[in-house]
Amino acid sequence: MLKFTPVFLALALVGCSTGGRIAEQLNSTPNSGPCPVVGSVYDASRYVKFADGGGKLYPDIAFTGEITDVRLYCRYTGDEPLVAEIEIDFAFGKGPKATGDNHDYPYFVAVTRRNGKVLAKEYFTTEAEFGRKTVTARTELVNQISIPRADESISGVNFEVVVGFELTPEQIEFNRAGNRFRLDAAPE
Repeated sequence: MLKFTPVFLALALVGCSTGGRIAEQLNSTPNSGPCPVVGSVYDASRYVKFADGGGKLYPDIAFTGEITDVRLYCRYTGDEPLVAEIEIDFAFGKGPKATGDNHDYPYFVAVTRRNGKVLAKEYFTTEAEFGRKTVTARTELVNQISIPRADESISGVNFEVVVGFELTPEQIEFNRAGNRFRLDAAPE
């Protein structure tokens, strides 16, 4: 499991929903500065679950997942808090040892300072439904990320928003070793 110490300094990460897009709600006043950098944590951007008691080979795969893209939209002017939302694109695969047609994938969204200090971290779950398909994709929206700023001189560039799968120590070790099994998400 990746270790982050959550420090909630009046930061709010409010759950997934289909709320209005910040990009669509912008008025003619430009932001006070750039949006925070956004991306996925390399060691936590891939998810491979092997069947219980199985090995670490392709025939032993139950489910896979990958974060394929992350986009952030933000809004702030004057000394108002920075308000953002992110879209996360996932690709999922069902391997030969899958025990069902759906699987829950836990993931996190964290707000950090540019030096890596975690200011807030929240956990979410997305579900992939496969049916007869072996691959699928989906986009999740996490909205209303609010980052207070001490004053109007604090720019969004001082923060980062990072996402990743919540993984077991074995899954992290698998990823760090450079191992990879990917069931590409593509229309069937």
